[in-house]
Amino acid sequence: MPIKIPADLPAFDVLSSEGVMVMAEERAAHQDIRPLQIGLLNLMPKKAETETQFARVIGSTPLQIDLTLIRMSEHETRNTSSAHMEAFYHRFQDLKDRKFDGLIITGAPIEHLDFDAVTYYDELREIFDWTQTNVHRTMGVCWGGMAMMNHFHGVQKLMLPAKAFGCFRHRTVSNASPYLHGFSDDLLVPVSRWTEMSEADIAAAPGLNVLVTSDEVGPCLIEDPGHRALYMFNHLEYDSDTLKQEYDRDVANGDAIAVPLNYYPGDNPALPPANRWRSHGHLLYGNWINEIYQTTKYDLAEIGTE
Repeated sequence: MPIKIPADLPAFDVLSSEGVMVMAEERAAHQDIRPLQIGLLNLMPKKAETETQFARVIGSTPLQIDLTLIRMSEHETRNTSSAHMEAFYHRFQDLKDRKFDGLIITGAPIEHLDFDAVTYYDELREIFDWTQTNVHRTMGVCWGGMAMMNHFHGVQKLMLPAKAFGCFRHRTVSNASPYLHGFSDDLLVPVSRWTEMSEADIAAAPGLNVLVTSDEVGPCLIEDPGHRALYMFNHLEYDSDTLKQEYDRDVANGDAIAVPLNYYPGDNPALPPANRWRSHGHLLYGNWINEIYQTTKYDLAEIGTE
Protein backbone atom coordinates (compact mmCIF):
# COMPACT_ATOMS: atom_id res chain seq x y z
CA MET A 1 0.00 0.00 0.00
CA PRO A 2 1.20 3.53 -0.68
CA ILE A 3 2.02 6.62 1.28
CA LYS A 4 -0.54 9.41 0.82
CA ILE A 5 0.97 12.83 0.09
CA PRO A 6 -0.25 15.80 -1.95
CA ALA A 7 0.18 15.24 -5.69
CA ASP A 8 1.93 18.62 -6.05
CA LEU A 9 4.47 18.03 -3.25
CA PRO A 10 7.94 17.78 -4.89
CA ALA A 11 8.48 14.39 -3.24
CA PHE A 12 5.50 12.92 -5.15
CA ASP A 13 7.18 12.92 -8.56
CA VAL A 14 10.59 11.97 -7.15
CA LEU A 15 9.23 8.93 -5.32
CA SER A 16 6.97 7.93 -8.22
CA SER A 17 9.99 7.86 -10.54
CA GLU A 18 11.80 5.58 -8.06
CA GLY A 19 8.94 3.09 -7.93
CA VAL A 20 7.85 4.02 -4.39
CA MET A 21 4.07 3.64 -4.08
CA VAL A 22 2.51 7.06 -3.61
CA MET A 23 -1.15 7.99 -3.67
CA ALA A 24 -2.84 11.34 -4.17
CA GLU A 25 -5.42 12.42 -1.62
CA GLU A 26 -8.28 12.12 -4.14
CA ARG A 27 -7.59 8.44 -4.75
CA ALA A 28 -7.03 7.64 -1.07
CA ALA A 29 -10.47 9.04 -0.22
CA HIS A 30 -12.08 6.12 -2.08
CA GLN A 31 -10.31 3.43 -0.02
CA ASP A 32 -12.31 2.05 2.91
CA ILE A 33 -9.40 1.58 5.35
CA ARG A 34 -7.82 3.72 8.03
CA PRO A 35 -4.38 4.90 6.94
CA LEU A 36 -1.74 5.35 9.62
CA GLN A 37 -1.45 8.99 10.61
CA ILE A 38 2.26 9.89 10.60
CA GLY A 39 3.55 13.40 11.31
CA LEU A 40 6.93 14.78 10.24
CA LEU A 41 8.16 17.72 12.33
CA ASN A 42 10.74 19.02 9.89
CA LEU A 43 13.42 21.18 11.52
CA MET A 44 15.93 20.93 8.66
CA PRO A 45 16.67 23.95 6.42
CA LYS A 46 16.18 22.08 3.12
CA LYS A 47 12.56 21.09 3.70
CA ALA A 48 11.79 19.43 0.34
CA GLU A 49 14.94 17.27 0.43
CA THR A 50 14.18 16.07 3.97
CA GLU A 51 10.51 15.43 3.15
CA THR A 52 11.53 13.20 0.26
CA GLN A 53 14.08 11.24 2.30
CA PHE A 54 11.64 10.37 5.07
CA ALA A 55 8.67 9.80 2.75
CA ARG A 56 10.82 7.31 0.84
CA VAL A 57 11.71 5.15 3.84
CA ILE A 58 8.27 5.16 5.48
CA GLY A 59 6.43 4.77 2.16
CA SER A 60 7.89 1.39 1.21
CA THR A 61 5.68 -0.75 3.46
CA PRO A 62 2.42 -2.57 2.61
CA LEU A 63 0.43 -0.03 4.64
CA GLN A 64 -1.31 3.17 3.61
CA ILE A 65 0.22 6.16 5.37
CA ASP A 66 -1.16 9.67 5.59
CA LEU A 67 1.86 11.96 6.01
CA THR A 68 1.33 15.36 7.69
CA LEU A 69 4.15 17.92 7.46
CA ILE A 70 4.55 20.00 10.62
CA ARG A 71 6.51 23.18 11.35
CA MET A 72 7.27 25.18 14.47
CA SER A 73 4.54 27.75 14.91
CA GLU A 74 6.54 31.00 14.88
CA HIS A 75 9.98 30.06 13.53
CA GLU A 76 10.43 31.19 9.91
CA THR A 77 12.71 29.18 7.64
CA ARG A 78 15.11 31.09 5.40
CA ASN A 79 15.97 28.19 3.08
CA THR A 80 12.54 27.14 1.82
CA SER A 81 10.04 29.36 0.03
CA SER A 82 7.10 30.72 1.95
CA ALA A 83 4.85 29.39 -0.83
CA HIS A 84 6.04 25.84 -0.14
CA MET A 85 5.57 26.23 3.59
CA GLU A 86 2.08 27.69 3.21
CA ALA A 87 1.03 24.99 0.74
CA PHE A 88 2.24 21.91 2.57
CA TYR A 89 2.99 22.62 6.25
CA HIS A 90 0.82 22.91 9.34
CA ARG A 91 1.79 25.01 12.35
CA PHE A 92 2.01 22.84 15.44
CA GLN A 93 -0.37 25.09 17.37
CA ASP A 94 -3.00 24.55 14.64
CA LEU A 95 -3.05 20.77 14.97
CA LYS A 96 -2.17 20.14 18.61
CA ASP A 97 -5.66 18.69 19.19
CA ARG A 98 -5.05 15.93 16.63
CA LYS A 99 -3.83 12.40 17.39
CA PHE A 100 -1.08 10.64 15.42
CA ASP A 101 0.00 7.02 15.18
CA GLY A 102 3.59 8.12 14.68
CA LEU A 103 5.73 11.25 14.69
CA ILE A 104 9.26 11.82 13.34
CA ILE A 105 11.20 14.80 14.72
CA THR A 106 14.16 15.62 12.49
CA GLY A 107 17.52 17.01 13.38
CA ALA A 108 18.58 20.64 12.94
CA PRO A 109 21.98 22.25 12.22
CA ILE A 110 22.15 23.95 15.62
CA GLU A 111 24.30 21.49 17.55
CA HIS A 112 26.68 24.22 18.76
CA LEU A 113 23.86 25.84 20.76
CA ASP A 114 22.77 24.80 24.21
CA PHE A 115 19.27 23.36 24.05
CA ASP A 116 17.78 26.29 25.97
CA ALA A 117 19.44 28.76 23.60
CA VAL A 118 17.39 27.54 20.63
CA THR A 119 14.76 30.18 19.86
CA TYR A 120 11.90 27.68 19.47
CA TYR A 121 12.93 25.35 22.29
CA ASP A 122 10.03 26.19 24.60
CA GLU A 123 7.56 25.08 21.94
CA LEU A 124 9.67 22.00 21.19
CA ARG A 125 9.46 21.02 24.87
CA GLU A 126 5.71 21.42 24.58
CA ILE A 127 5.76 19.08 21.58
CA PHE A 128 7.81 16.48 23.48
CA ASP A 129 5.23 16.47 26.27
CA TRP A 130 2.38 16.48 23.71
CA THR A 131 3.70 13.22 22.23
CA GLN A 132 2.84 11.47 25.50
CA THR A 133 -0.88 12.22 25.09
CA ASN A 134 -1.33 12.56 21.32
CA VAL A 135 1.22 10.28 19.63
CA HIS A 136 1.51 6.50 19.80
CA ARG A 137 5.18 6.19 18.73
CA THR A 138 7.80 8.91 18.24
CA MET A 139 11.21 8.83 16.57
CA GLY A 140 13.68 11.65 17.22
CA VAL A 141 16.50 11.86 14.67
CA CYS A 142 20.00 13.30 15.22
CA TRP A 143 19.66 16.60 17.15
CA GLY A 144 15.92 15.97 17.52
CA GLY A 145 16.62 12.66 19.25
CA MET A 146 19.26 14.17 21.52
CA ALA A 147 16.94 17.03 22.49
CA MET A 148 14.09 14.63 23.26
CA MET A 149 16.33 12.37 25.35
CA ASN A 150 17.65 15.38 27.24
CA HIS A 151 14.10 16.56 27.91
CA PHE A 152 12.86 13.25 29.31
CA HIS A 153 16.06 11.90 30.89
CA GLY A 154 18.46 14.81 31.41
CA VAL A 155 21.24 13.21 29.34
CA GLN A 156 23.60 15.93 28.09
CA LYS A 157 25.01 16.21 24.58
CA LEU A 158 28.79 16.48 24.39
CA MET A 159 30.78 18.41 21.79
CA LEU A 160 33.19 16.30 19.74
CA PRO A 161 36.76 17.47 19.08
CA ALA A 162 36.08 17.07 15.35
CA LYS A 163 32.96 16.45 13.29
CA ALA A 164 31.94 12.79 13.02
CA PHE A 165 31.52 12.72 9.26
CA GLY A 166 31.28 9.73 6.96
CA CYS A 167 30.03 6.15 7.00
CA PHE A 168 30.94 4.18 10.12
CA ARG A 169 30.62 0.53 11.06
CA HIS A 170 27.98 -0.13 13.71
CA ARG A 171 26.88 -3.28 15.50
CA THR A 172 23.48 -4.40 16.69
CA VAL A 173 23.20 -4.97 20.44
CA SER A 174 19.66 -6.32 20.76
CA ASN A 175 18.80 -8.56 17.81
CA ALA A 176 15.50 -9.51 19.46
CA SER A 177 14.17 -5.95 19.16
CA PRO A 178 11.26 -5.67 16.71
CA TYR A 179 12.93 -2.55 15.34
CA LEU A 180 15.94 -4.61 14.19
CA HIS A 181 14.17 -7.45 12.36
CA GLY A 182 16.26 -8.37 9.32
CA PHE A 183 19.32 -6.37 10.44
CA SER A 184 22.81 -7.69 9.90
CA ASP A 185 25.04 -8.09 12.95
CA ASP A 186 26.96 -5.07 11.72
CA LEU A 187 26.06 -2.31 9.29
CA LEU A 188 27.37 0.88 7.74
CA VAL A 189 25.60 4.07 8.84
CA PRO A 190 26.01 7.65 7.55
CA VAL A 191 27.00 10.05 10.34
CA SER A 192 27.16 13.86 10.25
CA ARG A 193 27.29 15.58 13.63
CA TRP A 194 29.42 17.62 16.00
CA THR A 195 27.96 16.15 19.19
CA GLU A 196 27.32 12.83 20.86
CA MET A 197 25.70 11.34 23.94
CA SER A 198 27.91 8.92 25.80
CA GLU A 199 26.96 5.30 26.30
CA ALA A 200 27.83 5.62 30.02
CA ASP A 201 25.42 8.53 30.47
CA ILE A 202 22.70 6.66 28.60
CA ALA A 203 23.27 3.53 30.70
CA ALA A 204 22.91 5.64 33.85
CA ALA A 205 19.48 6.88 32.76
CA PRO A 206 16.78 4.36 33.80
CA GLY A 207 14.68 2.84 31.05
CA LEU A 208 16.89 3.44 28.01
CA ASN A 209 18.07 0.54 25.83
CA VAL A 210 20.89 0.92 23.30
CA LEU A 211 19.98 -1.07 20.17
CA VAL A 212 22.78 -0.08 17.77
CA THR A 213 26.19 1.38 18.61
CA SER A 214 29.67 1.99 17.20
CA ASP A 215 33.12 1.78 18.73
CA GLU A 216 34.12 4.83 16.66
CA VAL A 217 31.16 7.22 17.00
CA GLY A 218 29.19 5.89 19.95
CA PRO A 219 25.49 5.07 20.39
CA CYS A 220 23.31 5.24 17.30
CA LEU A 221 19.81 3.90 18.06
CA ILE A 222 18.26 3.96 21.54
CA GLU A 223 14.83 2.75 22.62
CA ASP A 224 12.86 4.56 25.31
CA PRO A 225 9.88 2.24 26.01
CA GLY A 226 8.54 4.43 28.83
CA HIS A 227 8.00 7.29 26.38
CA ARG A 228 7.18 5.06 23.37
CA ALA A 229 10.14 6.58 21.56
CA LEU A 230 13.23 5.80 19.51
CA TYR A 231 16.23 8.11 19.35
CA MET A 232 18.25 7.77 16.15
CA PHE A 233 21.44 9.83 16.26
CA ASN A 234 22.56 9.11 12.69
CA HIS A 235 21.07 9.08 9.19
CA LEU A 236 19.92 5.88 7.54
CA GLU A 237 17.38 8.02 5.64
CA TYR A 238 20.14 9.92 3.77
CA ASP A 239 20.30 9.99 -0.03
CA SER A 240 23.40 8.66 -1.73
CA ASP A 241 24.76 12.17 -2.27
CA THR A 242 23.73 13.90 0.97
CA LEU A 243 27.19 13.70 2.56
CA LYS A 244 28.69 14.79 -0.77
CA GLN A 245 26.47 17.87 -0.79
CA GLU A 246 27.60 18.76 2.73
CA TYR A 247 31.26 18.22 1.82
CA ASP A 248 31.04 20.20 -1.43
CA ARG A 249 29.24 23.05 0.37
CA ASP A 250 31.92 23.35 3.04
CA VAL A 251 34.73 23.17 0.47
CA ALA A 252 33.07 25.89 -1.60
CA ASN A 253 32.73 28.04 1.53
CA GLY A 254 36.39 27.57 2.40
CA ASP A 255 35.52 25.79 5.66
CA ALA A 256 37.92 23.27 7.17
CA ILE A 257 36.31 19.90 6.50
CA ALA A 258 37.75 16.40 6.17
CA VAL A 259 36.71 14.07 3.37
CA PRO A 260 33.84 11.94 4.75
CA LEU A 261 35.31 8.61 5.86
CA ASN A 262 34.44 5.34 4.11
CA TYR A 263 32.07 7.14 1.74
CA TYR A 264 33.82 7.70 -1.57
CA PRO A 265 35.57 4.74 -3.23
CA GLY A 266 39.13 4.88 -1.96
CA ASP A 267 38.15 8.04 -0.01
CA ASN A 268 38.54 9.89 -3.32
CA PRO A 269 35.97 12.71 -3.59
CA ALA A 270 36.43 12.79 -7.36
CA LEU A 271 34.57 9.46 -7.56
CA PRO A 272 30.80 9.08 -7.11
CA PRO A 273 29.84 7.67 -3.69
CA ALA A 274 28.13 4.30 -3.39
CA ASN A 275 25.06 3.84 -1.17
CA ARG A 276 25.77 0.96 1.24
CA TRP A 277 23.08 1.71 3.84
CA ARG A 278 19.85 1.88 1.81
CA SER A 279 18.58 -1.59 2.78
CA HIS A 280 19.00 -0.97 6.51
CA GLY A 281 17.29 2.39 6.20
CA HIS A 282 14.22 0.73 4.72
CA LEU A 283 14.39 -2.01 7.33
CA LEU A 284 14.53 0.39 10.28
CA TYR A 285 11.67 2.60 9.20
CA GLY A 286 9.66 -0.34 7.87
CA ASN A 287 10.03 -2.08 11.23
CA TRP A 288 9.02 1.13 13.03
CA ILE A 289 5.91 1.48 10.88
CA ASN A 290 5.05 -2.20 11.38
CA GLU A 291 5.42 -1.88 15.16
CA ILE A 292 3.09 1.13 15.07
CA TYR A 293 0.56 -0.80 12.99
CA GLN A 294 0.68 -3.81 15.31
CA THR A 295 0.18 -1.81 18.51
CA THR A 296 -1.74 1.40 17.75
CA LYS A 297 -5.42 1.94 18.56
CA TYR A 298 -7.89 1.65 15.68
CA ASP A 299 -9.79 4.54 17.19
CA LEU A 300 -7.43 7.52 16.97
CA ALA A 301 -9.18 9.14 19.93
CA GLU A 302 -7.82 6.38 22.20
CA ILE A 303 -4.17 7.18 21.39
CA GLY A 304 -2.39 8.49 24.46
CA THR A 305 -4.48 6.43 26.87
CA GLU A 306 -1.82 3.72 27.19
